[in-house]
Amino acid sequence: MFNKTEIEQQVAEFLLQIKAIKLQPANPFTWASGWKSPIYCDNRVTLSHHNIRTYIRQQLSALITEEFGTVNAIAGVATAGIPQGVLVAQELGLPFIYVRSKPKEHGTAKMIEGEIVPGQRVAVVEDLISTGKSSLAAVEALRDAGYTVAGLAAIFTYGFTAAEDNFKAAKCRFATLSNYTALLKYAEQHGDIQPKDLDILGKWREDPANWGK
Repeated sequence: MFNKTEIEQQVAEFLLQIKAIKLQPANPFTWASGWKSPIYCDNRVTLSHHNIRTYIRQQLSALITEEFGTVNAIAGVATAGIPQGVLVAQELGLPFIYVRSKPKEHGTAKMIEGEIVPGQRVAVVEDLISTGKSSLAAVEALRDAGYTVAGLAAIFTYGFTAAEDNFKAAKCRFATLSNYTALLKYAEQHGDIQPKDLDILGKWREDPANWGK
């Protein structure tokens, strides 16, 4: 049985334990976009920990089956979604392809690498969802190439309203193993953050583009 709440909390624990997620309300990070943020997430770190890597592989595979039903292949989103996608494809015994962030600048100028039959149902795998724009660019590329996208699965989402709106507009379902709300709940219960920090962390998610200015 796929226990969503239990999995959300376990993944939150793992990500905090190995510092794949760092919470610094008093000393914010600066993202590549220029946004200031009290949280930084790098799920590539999970790949260095066998037990956590195995758990995420198993649960992402179960999530895809639970949410999207039967799929014929797995597609990873470059770059961080590629290793996670390979692990899931191996777990499910399915073909794997991946989607570049932009077409190759030489040779075939392909956007999609790998070989499956167009028209098949594909589940897309990501490591992280912020606004969803890069993920949905991959979904669009797959659709343009003739694949049917069953949905997108990721390890973690910040839970931005913009992401919800973007996926809805693209008519693409998505599901994640854990999320910002579950993370804060776990972090507060286990002393990773102080109660006074919750207001700061909550306000950031409400308006991440302008927070800290």
